[in-house]
Amino acid sequence: MSSPDHSGERPYAGARSDNGGETLVSSPERSLLRPTPGGMREIEWTGAAGPFRLLLSPTVFAPTSTSRLVAEAMEIPPGATVLDVGCGSGVLSFVAARKGAGRVVGCDAAPEAVADSRRNAERLGLSDRTEFRLGNLLEPVRDVKAQVVIGDVSGIPDRLAAASDWFPGGYAGGPTGSEIPVAMVETLGECLDREGVMYLPTGTIQAENRVLAAARRVFGQNNMDEIVTRELPLPTILAKSQALAQLVAEGLVNLRRRGSRLLWRITVWRCRRT
Repeated sequence: MSSPDHSGERPYAGARSDNGGETLVSSPERSLLRPTPGGMREIEWTGAAGPFRLLLSPTVFAPTSTSRLVAEAMEIPPGATVLDVGCGSGVLSFVAARKGAGRVVGCDAAPEAVADSRRNAERLGLSDRTEFRLGNLLEPVRDVKAQVVIGDVSGIPDRLAAASDWFPGGYAGGPTGSEIPVAMVETLGECLDREGVMYLPTGTIQAENRVLAAARRVFGQNNMDEIVTRELPLPTILAKSQALAQLVAEGLVNLRRRGSRLLWRITVWRCRRT
């Protein structure tokens, strides 16, 4: 992970991490995480377009519950060009390719993630349809015009990331968890073709209203559809953290209590450019 870029936001390596059983932005089955020589991990993806196996470096996030929901929700027109922003392990790029994309370009700010994605593409026989570039958010893909953009970028406040050990280097979505996704939406520009679609996940563990406000400015209120939503229990380590208490007091996160557990909600939006 490199230093802050010109926009003042931290480069994003993909918020797709393994947290050991409790769910934050993830819930990969730990039983499927196998260490390999050199510190790599082998993961079996059992979500949409699976199963298939991935190799991940120690600092690259594993697929998450958010990844699974986006993978289930996204529709890929046959032969479409797809952009996967913050591709991490490359999992959603591979799902898009298996769903019929003609070309998939993933990008990530972490060199390890780009290297892993390229390696996994070769292992899966998808190198002819996938390409992975190094750079922050959409900067490395300005020459690409896609019919589908996968916008699964980090959405947890830095304070919560610091209270956990699930985010390599402690990098997350900014002070409120909205800064990175807002920057992605606002700088989308010509990377999304006319009549194209962005799949945008949001969560109540971040300042969700700020992300949605940015998306409405770019796409328009009537061009955003809620595709799928799911509630997940907040891990105990975060539920009891001072960081969470502060964020709740500031009105930045919105949780629901069920019995002794705090729940947060993921929503995947389909944002249409007209």
